[in-house]
Amino acid sequence: MSPVDLLGLGLLGVRTRPGRAALSGLGIAIGIATMIVVTGLPASGQAALVERLSALGTNTLQATAQPDVQPPAPLPESAVEMVRRIGPVTGASAVANTHAAVRRNERTASSGLTALAARLDLPATIQARIRSGAWLTAATERFPAVVLGSVAAARLGVTDLPRGAAPQVVIGDRRFTVVGILGPTPLTPDIDRSVLVGWPAAKSELGFDGHPTVLYVRGEEAQLEAVRDVLAETISPERPGAVTVTRPSDALAAKRATESSFSVLFLALAGVALVIGGLGVANTMVVSVLERRSEIGLRRALGATRGQIRGQFLTESVILAGAGGVAGAGLGLAATVGYAAWQNWPLVIPAGPAGLGAAGAVVIGVLAGVYPCVRAARLTPRAAIS
Repeated sequence: MSPVDLLGLGLLGVRTRPGRAALSGLGIAIGIATMIVVTGLPASGQAALVERLSALGTNTLQATAQPDVQPPAPLPESAVEMVRRIGPVTGASAVANTHAAVRRNERTASSGLTALAARLDLPATIQARIRSGAWLTAATERFPAVVLGSVAAARLGVTDLPRGAAPQVVIGDRRFTVVGILGPTPLTPDIDRSVLVGWPAAKSELGFDGHPTVLYVRGEEAQLEAVRDVLAETISPERPGAVTVTRPSDALAAKRATESSFSVLFLALAGVALVIGGLGVANTMVVSVLERRSEIGLRRALGATRGQIRGQFLTESVILAGAGGVAGAGLGLAATVGYAAWQNWPLVIPAGPAGLGAAGAVVIGVLAGVYPCVRAARLTPRAAIS
């Protein structure tokens, strides 16, 4: 018997009892849909969370000089260049406290803000955005120009940069023109409360000695702990104990561990649903054998072999399970796509669980049909017709 004939025989029972076939495949469909949903939604949510946290700078480390070390050991001027040689490091920048007072004008008292010398690559390293104006350039970093942090701008009363005459602030005894205002940087609050001067201008106008105060290091997230382990030795090989390095974000690691645990739990529940669906298919096939005894007997009397009878009922079982698997995959994908779009999450469908679910449906169909097809094949023509 050709595969086409075998497929036609397998579809015979499905076509003649569509309601029962639909209910039998429902369990498989629920199991497959559950497996896709409970892996796709956490994966999409995790991807959205990682994007948001990465935009804030969770893969950023900070290195500072120990304040209580004697004798004092400032960070070397070449610290940024040395850190960039670390393989997993994708960006590094620095700021330095100039210890100059910041005032709105010559007639006001000190604002309590910090005047920081900043490098041109600072916004890219800490993922800061410009709310108004522009960041320092290779030209403006050499002149008395300044960029305000979000809190500093509010405290100095410079909430926007109008066209025309730019506002000015006083740092030390020199006037600096405000060329930009940063948006909030939640993971680097010191930047929010600072006014940022170009590195060369800080040296020429404020007497800055060139030693950085804080290093910001961005690295590959998977290698962040390894970068932290060698960061102090790289910055100060002679006195690594004089360098303090912050720890990576514990919140991100805890979130991932929690989502992984829930994914395993839901996958187990989806597996239970698949098993229950398989039992439903097996029950349907057993009942189908009992109801179709006369058909089996007639086919045996006309010359059908036991192998052909086994093939017919096994094919029908696989069709039921396969149809349920396809319906479940479509339902699960639709639910995942819809929910991810509603939440504005990136769509992530893990290929492993989806492929495992499809293969599981076929395996369940085979297992569910083994006993019924063997029982049908054992019926003799006389016993089946009587």
